[in-house]
Amino acid sequence: MFRQLLANNTSEHWLSALLAAAAFLIVLYLLRGVVLHRLRRMASSTETLIDDFLVEVLSATRFLLAGAVSLYIASLFLVLPPGMEKVVDRTVIGLMLLQCGFWTTRGLDFWLRHRFAQGDANELGAREMTRSLLSFLGRMALWSLAVLLILDNLGLNVSALIASLGIGGIAVALAVQNILGDLFASLSIAIDKPFVIGDFIIVDDLMGTVEHVGLKTSRIRSLGGEQIIFSNNDLLKSRIRNYKRMQERRVVFAIGVTYDTAEAQLELIPGMIRQAIEAQPAARFDRAHFKGFGAFSLDFEAVYYVRESDYNVYMDAQQAINLQLVREFAAHGIGFAFPTQTLHIASAPGNASRD
Repeated sequence: MFRQLLANNTSEHWLSALLAAAAFLIVLYLLRGVVLHRLRRMASSTETLIDDFLVEVLSATRFLLAGAVSLYIASLFLVLPPGMEKVVDRTVIGLMLLQCGFWTTRGLDFWLRHRFAQGDANELGAREMTRSLLSFLGRMALWSLAVLLILDNLGLNVSALIASLGIGGIAVALAVQNILGDLFASLSIAIDKPFVIGDFIIVDDLMGTVEHVGLKTSRIRSLGGEQIIFSNNDLLKSRIRNYKRMQERRVVFAIGVTYDTAEAQLELIPGMIRQAIEAQPAARFDRAHFKGFGAFSLDFEAVYYVRESDYNVYMDAQQAINLQLVREFAAHGIGFAFPTQTLHIASAPGNASRD
């Protein structure tokens, strides 16, 4: 075939083909540069996304497009053998399909970036996680379709290939069902967002901050500093407590005073607790009551809410409340109870003193 190609064409044919291909390459790159320059200027002066989208897509133009069209133009100036024409056509179409794949992938990335760029700044980790996962799945779908179209263009029986892949896919799915379970679990995490990167969660008796959510595993940095790795499927089967999304923290604390505390002093204690809680800007008072009689103390119970989810804010407020109660109790002569036992010994009637 190549000998026929060389025999059927003179040096004039080859020179014309090379000049035509070179002229097209020059015109294509000049036109690409001019169009991109105008589109960038237009995109900088407008708020619409259409021109930005066109700039992003056209920036993905590769040598494949120029090579495909140049090859086709050069073939018009040559006398091709019958078999060579089909090869050139299939090569041009294959290169064009690859270029379309690059354009579509760049357009998908542009849409996902702008789709998940809007929203609350606190959900940045969730949006980035969802975008990366959808980008990966979209790329897989697009390039799988591109490969099938290229194989069909080459003359392969794609229908039989798809059927074979379907049967083989079932067998592979049965063999790697755990991996597929983790993959779909990661998709569920990305869409449903039970937690995102940066959230502090507790899973069973393990706790830490979410660092990474992958296709198979999620990684959590514990309070001790070590990294805990969970399988996504097992993670969704567990009971997860997400403290990052806690709007208010409900706090219940109890104090006990000694049994020799006077009634008037007992009546003052709920008011002291309320004043100590309301003195904290981050705290909202709920209730304070004389709860009951303990084994060695008179027990009071108080409930308040911390308006922030930060654990340090809660501890700062509780510390300030405790210190103020210590000062108030000392000023009113009220003593905190501690575990004590009082033994009362009564004399038996038969042990009375005798003359």
